[in-house]
Amino acid sequence: MLYDNSQLASVYLHAWQVTGNEFFRTITEEILDYVAREMLDPAGGFYSTQDADSEGKEGKFFVWTGGEIRRALAEEAETFIAAYGAKPGGNWEGKSILEFVGDMDQRPALAEARRKLFEAREQRVHPGRDEEVLTSWNGLMLAACAEAARALHRDDYRTIAERDGDFLLRELRQENGRLLRTWKASPEHAEGAGEAKLNGYMQDYAYLIEGLLELYQTSFDPRWFWATLELAETMIAHFQVPGGGFFDTSDDHEALITRPRDLQDNAKLSARPMASVRQCDGGHRPAEAGWVH
Repeated sequence: MLYDNSQLASVYLHAWQVTGNEFFRTITEEILDYVAREMLDPAGGFYSTQDADSEGKEGKFFVWTGGEIRRALAEEAETFIAAYGAKPGGNWEGKSILEFVGDMDQRPALAEARRKLFEAREQRVHPGRDEEVLTSWNGLMLAACAEAARALHRDDYRTIAERDGDFLLRELRQENGRLLRTWKASPEHAEGAGEAKLNGYMQDYAYLIEGLLELYQTSFDPRWFWATLELAETMIAHFQVPGGGFFDTSDDHEALITRPRDLQDNAKLSARPMASVRQCDGGHRPAEAGWVH
């Protein structure tokens, strides 16, 4: 799931920043590199999910047997098997989900073995994807990429984040400033063309605002700041509860039995703590915005 990867990447990035443990940095980069490789639409948005199953079997694309590793790696196999815990009988239904259990000092020496296994895995039947692009989940990944670009000095992550920001504001924001929830490419049209639909929810605004703020703090391009401000004003106008707080749905959403207000974190962070636009760090705000530093 895109939202799992975005939140995990942020957690590992923050763990690296706090501890200096290079393992956490490595995991952050491996998560974001995977997402860029497997879940990025040519138009710039991120897909929602990659399936767990292929050829009708859960995990088939991702798991290994000792024999498969030996055929791919030859004389390097035993060292790799020990470092990645691929024991006889496996750790999941007779096969192994590779888990690094060796010393961090070993990882550079195993880079070539990982490349060979990756190439061998590329010959398998790939899992399917849900290629729907959701505004809210893209906002989370936008924030993760933009913050990682800044912290890790990765210009490629910055480029990915800027393309996603452009895509979301171009394809999922209407002329009146309102957000739509979902977009999907149209196979019958040219590459990059698609259809956006459904009224945006509170989390679409809150997560995208967070992502654009992170992108602004990475690039200091004022267009991201202004887009953030405009979305925040729109969110307040259409979602705010009289007396404080926010509804999940806008004031012109389809009629429901009751207008929902989910106040708890679930698989994703609650949108409510994000709903108040925080000031950007360091005083780097467009001077014409009228902010007092």
